[in-house]
Amino acid sequence: MQRTKGALREAVGDTVRPAVAPPLHEPTSELLRELVAHLRQNRTQLREEWVERIAQAQLLTAMTQEEIFAEATSVYDSYVAALETGTFEALQAYARNLSERIIPRGVETHEVVGIVLLLRDVLARSLFAKYQSDFEKLNRILDAYEPAANRIANTVAVGFVQERERVIRQQQEAIRELSTPVLQVRERLLILPIIGVIDPQRARQLTEQLLRGIRTNRAKVVVIDITGVAAMDATVANHLVQTVEASRLLGATVIVTGLSPEIAQTLVTIGVDLGKMNTVGDLQGGIEQAERLLGYKVGALN
Repeated sequence: MQRTKGALREAVGDTVRPAVAPPLHEPTSELLRELVAHLRQNRTQLREEWVERIAQAQLLTAMTQEEIFAEATSVYDSYVAALETGTFEALQAYARNLSERIIPRGVETHEVVGIVLLLRDVLARSLFAKYQSDFEKLNRILDAYEPAANRIANTVAVGFVQERERVIRQQQEAIRELSTPVLQVRERLLILPIIGVIDPQRARQLTEQLLRGIRTNRAKVVVIDITGVAAMDATVANHLVQTVEASRLLGATVIVTGLSPEIAQTLVTIGVDLGKMNTVGDLQGGIEQAERLLGYKVGALN
């Protein structure tokens, strides 16, 4: 992420002699104030040049030109404010807000990093143009600008990555919930149909969902159908047994349906007493047994 002052010079195509230590010159704070004043005075021109560079680099293509210009204005102002104050909380908040709005549009991490680096280079070019006749002043301005610019770029990039990771976690959670729905088919009767591969993480997640469903619906009988599960290892099989026990502690009887010979063998291998586990061959049979346990007339609607 970080680039040296020499890299900034290379990016704008100019050659400047090495920096000279300026012990008797303006302190960094004064240089930054001068820099900020320059960036504010030339805001319109620099912002438009930046937006043009974004288009040339084919970044943010999922957004309209009007949207890009609006966001560029906000990013530019937040960027300059961070340079002026030396604080990054407001920039971090804006970066999170921006990320929330553009991630659903399909904007990628490299695009966000790219536009921030483009802005840094656009601003660096303007500094070279302003101070090209005073190389010593230019070096001192770059010494003040570069660390702040790098931190700003890092702040925006990290904010975007964190938000993107949060969105991905939410999407994964939503997918897991859709893949293991807890369905209420009658009063006090729940069905948990499980399809696909069950790893330890998914096993924990479906157990949590089921127990929440039992409590919320005050369920008395639960049918767990594993017809769509081809196999499970000993760890997941143990978790299934624990789920049955935890459901019983909440007052619900569990009926397991769709038990394959392979899964039955796994349960026997780990020492589960299948006589203590209520199993039925298929889902229909499990529902019928559940209805009998609840006192319904099998086949009746009420």
